[in-house]
Amino acid sequence: MDMTTFDHGLAKQGWIVFPDALDAGLVDRLRRDCLKWVDICTGYQVASGINTNGDGTAHHSIGANDSIDEYVGMHLFHPWLEHFFAGKPYILHACNPVGGVPRAQNYVHRVHRDVATFIPNFNLRMNMLVMLDDFTIENGATQVLSGSHVQNEQPDDATFAAGAEYLTGRAGSVVLFNSYLWHRGTLNTTARNRVALTLSYGPAFVKPQMDYARLIGEERGAQLAPLTRQVLGFNSRVPVSLSEWYRPRTERLYLPDQG
Repeated sequence: MDMTTFDHGLAKQGWIVFPDALDAGLVDRLRRDCLKWVDICTGYQVASGINTNGDGTAHHSIGANDSIDEYVGMHLFHPWLEHFFAGKPYILHACNPVGGVPRAQNYVHRVHRDVATFIPNFNLRMNMLVMLDDFTIENGATQVLSGSHVQNEQPDDATFAAGAEYLTGRAGSVVLFNSYLWHRGTLNTTARNRVALTLSYGPAFVKPQMDYARLIGEERGAQLAPLTRQVLGFNSRVPVSLSEWYRPRTERLYLPDQG
C-alpha cells in the first residue's frame, strides 16, 4: 500500500485494512498460540480473583519464543508505522490475544478506545488488529465509528450504533487504526472461537503497559535484531539504580534518540 492511500484512509476513517497480509501457515500458528496464551492468562485471572472463568483475553503475550514473538520480529508493517510516527523511534505498547469465545461478552464489547489520553493532531498510538479467523458479522467482527478518531468525547451507544461499521475480512488480513478511534467488539453467535491478535505501538518516550525488555531479559535481548530491540523497548529502559544511570553513552539504558 502506498503512503498516500495509507494517509488518506487514516485521516478520513481512522483505519486502513491490509487484506490477506499473512500466509496461512503463520495464521494457523498464531491462532494456536493466541489460544494458548488465553489459557495461560485465564489461570492468572482466576488465581488473582479477577473473575472465576477468565474473560477470553490475554495480555502481554511476549517472551515464549513462539509465533507471536516471530510475528513481532518480522516487522511486516514497519514502513507504515515509521511513517505514522514521523520517522521517530517507536515501541510495542501492548500485545494482547483475544479468544473471541462464542456467546461470551467482556470489556471489549463496550464502546471504548485503547488510549485514555487525547492530544489533538498528535499520533500517540497505533493499533494493529490481526485477523486469525475470517471476521464476519456472525462471529463478532469489530465495529468502528469511522472518523471518530478526531473527537475526544465518547459517543453514546445509540450514536455509535447508528454510524458504526464492521471490520470484516479473511483470516490473515490486518487492520491498522489510530488508537483514538472509538470501537467495540461484537458478540460471536457461532460455535467456534473468532481469534485475533491485537497490538499497539507508540512513541518510545511513552511508557508501555508492560516492560518487555526486562521481561525478556538482556541475555536474550542481546540476540535480537536491532529493530526488534528498539520495538521491544531495549533502547528506552528506565534505570533503577545509580550504577545503571552512570554508564558510558554507548551502554546507557535510555538512548539519546528516544525522545
